[in-house]
Amino acid sequence: MAELFIKQAGHYAEGRPSYPPELFEFIASKTPSQDLAWDVGTGSGQAARSLAGIYKNVIATDTSPKQLSFAPRLPNIRYQQTPPTMSIAELESNVAPESSVDVVTIAQALHWFDLPNFYQQVKWVLKKPHGVIAPWCYTMPEVNHSVDSVFQPFYNTAVETYWEPARKLMFDKYRSIHFPFEPVDGVDHTGPFQFVNEKLMDLDHYFSYIRSLSACQTAREKGVELLSDDVIEEFKRAWTEDGQDQKVVKFPIYLRIGRVGNM
Repeated sequence: MAELFIKQAGHYAEGRPSYPPELFEFIASKTPSQDLAWDVGTGSGQAARSLAGIYKNVIATDTSPKQLSFAPRLPNIRYQQTPPTMSIAELESNVAPESSVDVVTIAQALHWFDLPNFYQQVKWVLKKPHGVIAPWCYTMPEVNHSVDSVFQPFYNTAVETYWEPARKLMFDKYRSIHFPFEPVDGVDHTGPFQFVNEKLMDLDHYFSYIRSLSACQTAREKGVELLSDDVIEEFKRAWTEDGQDQKVVKFPIYLRIGRVGNM
């Protein structure tokens, strides 16, 4: 799937939301120390930037150099292109030594991963027993009744045709994803825990979000433009109905979180 995001890296960087401070505060409250965070599938660095305000150092990895080129440069973030799969030797060289990472975060990407292989890497790099893994996903954006009434059938029919099977894990809010970790201190389950991100968007930014969807890229490669002129006009009518150029777009976020234990 990485090639899809390479081709639409600009749309992804512009259209995708950042994440609320409450999400990172909750995650950090479950890590006894804040020395090193590993943000996997960092894309254009939306999560890495927030982690850098809490953790002393962040290693942010992605398979796409083009995605990484859009990421913010901060002194305590090290960006690293990595192959889709890594040996333990490559993991130590590219990411971190064994039992040295406080938290592994995965924003809107875990459903694409080879989970058995990835979880082995996570268990190797996390500090024992309190190192934390924290993946999250977000679901359909919410604007207002007029815009949502256009988006929902568009999303559920036109877009649905081109989704990869892995997306079903995200639609299920990660409830059914394999997650072999222990509950963190203070809770009796691994989630999902719900948060909400809000992003101020105009219509062009909203279209950038839609064009950043992997299904839109897949459709485009098959010669189908999901945002056809008719669909764009329908969105425009709904967007301009209230006379406001910019709108607050809400993205419901669902977090799974667990600690590695003594695995």
